[in-house]
Amino acid sequence: MRYFGILATAVLLGADQSAPAPVIDYHQHLFSPAAAALVLGQPDSPGISARSLIDLLDSAGIERALVLSMAYTWGKASRAPVDNEYEHVKAENDWTAQQVAQYPNRLRAFCSVNPLKPYALEELTRCSRNPQLRHGLKLHFGNSDVDLDNPTDVAQVRSIFAAANGHRMPIVVHMHTSIDNRRKYGADQARVFLDQLLPAAPDVSVQIAHLAGSGGFPAATDAALGVFTDAIAKHDARMKNVWFDATAVVRPDMPPNDLERIAARIRQIGVERVVYGSDAAASPLAYPKAGWTAFQRLPLTSAEFRVIATNVTPYMRDFAPIK
Repeated sequence: MRYFGILATAVLLGADQSAPAPVIDYHQHLFSPAAAALVLGQPDSPGISARSLIDLLDSAGIERALVLSMAYTWGKASRAPVDNEYEHVKAENDWTAQQVAQYPNRLRAFCSVNPLKPYALEELTRCSRNPQLRHGLKLHFGNSDVDLDNPTDVAQVRSIFAAANGHRMPIVVHMHTSIDNRRKYGADQARVFLDQLLPAAPDVSVQIAHLAGSGGFPAATDAALGVFTDAIAKHDARMKNVWFDATAVVRPDMPPNDLERIAARIRQIGVERVVYGSDAAASPLAYPKAGWTAFQRLPLTSAEFRVIATNVTPYMRDFAPIK
């Protein structure tokens, strides 16, 4: 019966996308040639430019995108240290700002940094003064190896949350801890986030990436997300400004029971606080159009897809009209 329920939803949507394309892609990345070479190990990589992203958005019928700087990857914990690391971090944030500035009515950039680095607060302050980067902050706990079981790490990240709150900079956070370093992740770590980090940024929006995971929907992600859905059900005030992006959660080959689990969690969150994201366009499967098509495999109604597609968060509401 579950299979036929999903099949019925697919028929309802039709072979092509009948739910409207999202108005905003909430999880995009650009790569400078230097960052692409660092991550991919290809010195001649051209990276991913704003022009390339705009072409992909146009192909998908998506008006705008939130671009999350990749500067944090220069301080990746599981990679050998880079000479002049902080200079690379600043250069990547600035390159992203310059790219996004070419399309001010369509793209918005969030600055990024490894929150455990000694220069993290300095870079956050610098970004807060840049007209292109002051809009928000991206943190990646996995890449930065933030250990949510380590009180020292938690205290450091809490100080970054508090500083972002002071600068009125919303936060997008990849909450899943390091897979490379085999950090624990699940309900206990989500409770640390809820109890100790969210209260440090009570006045800004917080977007939790990948439905609190890192792509796909394994049991650890479901357990972490359950902490937040329970808090929402209890009308926990700490969740009032929290949004969730569903970036790279639905895989093309996911079985029906996994799709149903994701849909159930989205309903517990409330579709009005879930947004769509594609992630970096590093392969055709991650292009915005392909990602939205995959997302529509979920057994949600057309009305629910429409709400998700048209959600506009507070930090994406003040664009000039597209001409």
